[in-house]
Formats: sequence, structure tokens, C-alpha cells
Amino acid sequence: MPSFGAYLTPILLLLASNVFMTFAWYGHLKYKASPIWIVIFASWGIAFFEYCLQVPANRMGHAVYSAPQLKGIQILTLLVFAGFSIWYLGEQIKWNHIAGFALIVVAAFLIFLE
Repeated sequence: MPSFGAYLTPILLLLASNVFMTFAWYGHLKYKASPIWIVIFASWGIAFFEYCLQVPANRMGHAVYSAPQLKGIQILTLLVFAGFSIWYLGEQIKWNHIAGFALIVVAAFLIFLE
């Protein structure tokens, strides 16, 4: 029987990787005056750290989760993105966003049914 850490560590690594991913994908929206080529290279640089967490998370996680379950765990991006949107971009999360996110959570839940 795998330890609790075998289940938790990949989730924590995926959560951390999603913070980097969110900054790589959306952080540049605050810097619209920056040339696109600078934004692309900066995003690639940030994404490198995301991959340094995400790849080991999936490799370790595959010992206890299936590949579809690992993808389902990516619902963490919704939490990270909602916080990022409010805190960093200053954009509100509206009821329809929450409803849409909730439907994605339901879909992810279905992935874990055996």
C-alpha cells in the first residue's frame, strides 16, 4: 500500500507548477506595452520552472494515479487561476465563471470513479 506522501506529493508539486504556468500564460497581460517577443521569451523562462515541477509530479504520481487521473488533478489550475485573476490582474470572478469551474470539477470527479 503506497504511503500518504505518495498520493500527496504529486498534488503539491502540480499545485506549485500551476502557479508558474499561470504566470507564464497570463502574467504578461499586465505588460501589454512590452514587445511580444520579450513576452514570449519571458513566458518560456517561467514555463521552464513549471516543467521542473510538473514532470516529476506526473512521473511520481503515475505510481499511484492513472494518466487520466493525473490530468483530472489539474483542476487545481482553476483555484490558482481564480486567485491569480483576482489578486494579480484585479479581475473579478463572476457567478458564471464559478458555475463553469464547478462543471469542470464535476467532470474531474467523474475521472476518479472506478
